[in-house]
Amino acid sequence: MPLLSNSAQHIASASSSDVPGPESETFKKFFECWLVEQEQDLRELISASSNCADSTQSESTLRPLIGRVISHYEQYYQAKARWAKHDALAMMTPEWRSSLEDTFPWIGGWRPTMAFHLLFSKSGLQLEARLDELIRGLSTGDLGDLSPGQLGRVDELQRETIRRERELTELLAAHQESVADSSMVELSHVVSEMTRSSGESAGEEEGGGGGESTEEEVKSALVGKEEALEGILQKADDLRLGTLKNVIEILTPIQAVHFLIAAAELHLRLHEWGMRRDNSGPHHRPLQPPH
Repeated sequence: MPLLSNSAQHIASASSSDVPGPESETFKKFFECWLVEQEQDLRELISASSNCADSTQSESTLRPLIGRVISHYEQYYQAKARWAKHDALAMMTPEWRSSLEDTFPWIGGWRPTMAFHLLFSKSGLQLEARLDELIRGLSTGDLGDLSPGQLGRVDELQRETIRRERELTELLAAHQESVADSSMVELSHVVSEMTRSSGESAGEEEGGGGGESTEEEVKSALVGKEEALEGILQKADDLRLGTLKNVIEILTPIQAVHFLIAAAELHLRLHEWGMRRDNSGPHHRPLQPPH
């Protein structure tokens, strides 16, 4: 299995390096390797869910597997944070994501509250599939068998996640609006005036002390915007990872396995469907509006 070996080595290297230099692998390559790891995690999770139907006997077997899967998510966000310090804009508009996935982003990734929609969707499907057993008082042990105490904790966590998600959404909106603050408007006017003056003085040499000074102001202003964006992205990723961990903490080991299976399947299949659609070419897509 050399592909998995190379993937694991690449992820470990990317997660431990401080700042990606010009000769480093791109985050796109890292992401592709990480997807291979997620596929392997999915296979192990499915196998474990089949072999460990009894949640009481399987705890010692499942917890190490759950820990490894969570550590892979941690490696992903650690690497993403390092790349964001190098180029936050690329992390907000990633080229390795399909156009389908680009339709559902929230601050460079998935909405943390989606974790609860995923949990309740999978819970409902498993509840329906094994309803007869539950009616007879049998415990299924899966997500269709969430206890009242678990549901209460999930509800509390969901409310807190909604609040924090809304705060970050408002923070990003305020940062986006700052592009039109007085300093940016004045700077854009000054540069526009200099461009017009330069055009009228085509015979003169380009540049000059004033031009270089303005160029530094532009660079400084844009760097400040990107640094603030990096901070918002980091908070969003912290909330994503924290929400995942907190949901897992509420669930029993076998329930956590089922949840992680659903999360991996949804992520991998959406990416697969989106890439397949993008690679199919425009001739396979309806470009004409219906008559």
